[in-house]
Parts: sequence; C-alpha cells; structure tokens
Amino acid sequence: MILPDEVIVIVPTYNEAENIEAIAAAVRSRGYRLLVVDDGSPDGTGDTADALATSDDGVSVLHRSEKAGLGKAYAAGFAHAAELDATILCEMDADFSHDPADLPRLVAAIENGADLAIGSRYVPGGGADDWPWHRRLISRGGNRYAALMLGIDVRDATAGFRAFRTDAIRRLEPETCDASGYAFQVEMAWRASEAGMTITEVPIRFKDREAGTSKMSSAIAIEAMRLVTRWGWQRRFGRR
Repeated sequence: MILPDEVIVIVPTYNEAENIEAIAAAVRSRGYRLLVVDDGSPDGTGDTADALATSDDGVSVLHRSEKAGLGKAYAAGFAHAAELDATILCEMDADFSHDPADLPRLVAAIENGADLAIGSRYVPGGGADDWPWHRRLISRGGNRYAALMLGIDVRDATAGFRAFRTDAIRRLEPETCDASGYAFQVEMAWRASEAGMTITEVPIRFKDREAGTSKMSSAIAIEAMRLVTRWGWQRRFGRR
C-alpha cells in the first residue's frame, strides 16, 4: 500500500495568490505532499507559497524566473519531485477546476496497476458542468482529433488532472517534450501509449475557476493543433 506521504502533488502557478493557500490546505489535508512550481508570479503567489513551506515541511516551492509555459513548468516540477523519494507524482491546477477530493481516486488507480491515471471528463461519470455547448464541442473535437492523429485510446488526452508512477515519469522524459503549453498533456499521453504503459481514465467533474484569471489563450490552442498535426504527420508518413 502506498502511504500518503509517498505522493507529491505538483501545482504550477502564475498569479494564483487568491487560490494558493486554499489549494495547499486541500492537498495537505489528505496527507499528500505539495510542490508548488511558481513562474515568477508578480502577484506574490511565490511569496505566499514560501510562507506555507516555512510552516509545513510537506510543502515545497520551486521558483522559476519567468512564465515559460505549462509543459516546461511540469517538466521542472517532475525533475524536482523525482528527487524527493515519491512513488506517485500528480498534476493538478491551482484554481479548483480539479477537485482535490478526487486525488485519492487517481492514486488508487496507480495502486491498482496503472502507470498513468487521467482525471477524465469524457468517460462515463465525467463531465464539465459549467461549460457552454460550444466549449464542450471544441474540447471533445480536439480530443478526438488527437486520438485519431496519434492512434491513442484516450478520450481526454488534454486533461491536466493526472497521476503517474515516478518510474514512468523517468521513462517518459518530460524534459524532452516539444510542447510548452497544454499540448504537453497530449504529448505525455501519446508517449505513455507508445511506450506500452497502462493508462486508466478516472471520471471527474471539471469546474470553471471561481477566483483568478484563466491562462488559456488562442495561442495555446493553436500550438496544440499545430503540434498534434505535426506529430500525426510524422507518425503516418515518417517525416516532418
């Protein structure tokens, strides 16, 4: 059985001062360790995280000098967390769009044999209750396009609520990923599939943030579409 302190939850932050204390409390209440990866937030998120780490040795902070993308933040977080003797590494947003109460179900999926457990909106029981129909259509369409182009049997490859075995992370080498934005999630799922890893999708209910500002932009979506198309072309025809 995996003990709670063998789990590290990695939370990337940029201007999440309104959320960081509450998300830290929610993670720590379950006994999991927390690693905050802050990309030089000008709103003081990093300072607040440092204060939390001072009063709780289950909280660590990795400071990066600038905002360089979600994928780069996670790659740095994985490298740092892998040195802290964790068995399971989790990804989670700081804004409560991912419910911390679902973390034990992702951890349980790893305990039951998965190398990668994805908190999925698109398996039975999952969903995104706050989204208008057009946002759901775009998200579902993007996931189906990724599955078709990359040949992966994953319904929610863009999901950012995940758990990995630490040895799986080492094999996947996230520091070598092409994507810097949300396409990082697709790339990691694709790599896991190509490596023959066991991937389990756990249903979750996704919620829009209540505090702070979304970091999603059209540039991030364009990067994801461009990269998935390029990867799919390489997969099918063996050239860029």
